[in-house]
Amino acid sequence: MSAIWVEIVATRGSAPRDAGTAMKVTPQGCEGTIGGGALEWAAMARAREMLASDAPEETRRFPLGPNLGQCCGGAVTLRFTRSPRATDADGPPAARVAAEVALVGGLWLWGAGHVGRAVVRAVPPGAGAITWVDSAPERFPAQIPAHVTALPAADMPRLAARAPADAHHLVFTYSHEIDLALCAALLRRGFASCGLIGSATKWARFSRRLRAAGLDPAPITCPIGDKSLGKTPAAIAQGVVAALLRERNDA
Repeated sequence: MSAIWVEIVATRGSAPRDAGTAMKVTPQGCEGTIGGGALEWAAMARAREMLASDAPEETRRFPLGPNLGQCCGGAVTLRFTRSPRATDADGPPAARVAAEVALVGGLWLWGAGHVGRAVVRAVPPGAGAITWVDSAPERFPAQIPAHVTALPAADMPRLAARAPADAHHLVFTYSHEIDLALCAALLRRGFASCGLIGSATKWARFSRRLRAAGLDPAPITCPIGDKSLGKTPAAIAQGVVAALLRERNDA
């Protein structure tokens, strides 16, 4: 069978998904998500190494620290197996929220991973134009809605420094260092609103580093989403979009 299932079997501290979450990895793609950006890329790379070499099944522990470019402070234990596991394949589609007014200044999404894709599906076209940014063209899906502009940018923080000062931003890239640099650039530029995906631990560390750089992190919302809805990309997207449009409608 030309697939490896990567299952979270244990977590410690802050972790992007819960034990029991799994994704299916093939030589050409994947189904579902275990979250974590760099963690997921590392897991996919190892799964494909196993497929190429016909390596035996294994269990590995991944600290969510500097080696993965993350600062959550937790750890995730992954099981790499050829036995099929259920995946959520990003979960059920996020419920669309009616947009009574457009997001003046537009919505800028930073990161074209699972959560970014779920947010694009969840935002109603009537909410206005979306600028979707990631580091390379191949990171975007093949089909993109007409009201969404995909914008590859090798230096995303440099682009953020020139974004409209009245735009709304959601940050969920594959790298914590890029996330931090984007937060700094956007704080210097100004924005209508800015939300960052992450744990309370991640935000505490980001806040310290932003203050050390002479910036006030208070205008940024982190974590984003509604915890009661769950951790799947669709659940995060539903909570984020509902909050964003609710705040705009109340303005």
